[in-house]
Amino acid sequence: MRLRADIFVSALLRRVFASGDFAAVEKKGAEEAGAVFIRQHFRNGLETLYAPAPQSAFDEGQAGDRLFEIRLSRSDPEAVRAMLERERKFDPDLWIVELEAEELGDMIPLARDG
Repeated sequence: MRLRADIFVSALLRRVFASGDFAAVEKKGAEEAGAVFIRQHFRNGLETLYAPAPQSAFDEGQAGDRLFEIRLSRSDPEAVRAMLERERKFDPDLWIVELEAEELGDMIPLARDG
């Protein structure tokens, strides 16, 4: 069973604040099962966009976990905005979380390549 989206987002926000950085919910989605997209803002004005990893990235034991992949890395904010707008048209129940942090460490579980 997967952790509810609202609980995952709440825990992420607390972890970011506890590390001394800033986070906010830009768009609230479906509380139980909404897809979560994360925008990481850097001081130089660029952004990284984390999106839900495809199902093929999950191992058998990870069925209930949330994994992310980097969709855009240190890109122009306009490119991130455009990609999120396309995603919103496809899934209006998604969440968008903004983080202002230079380093995230292990706060966002990333899918492994290959």
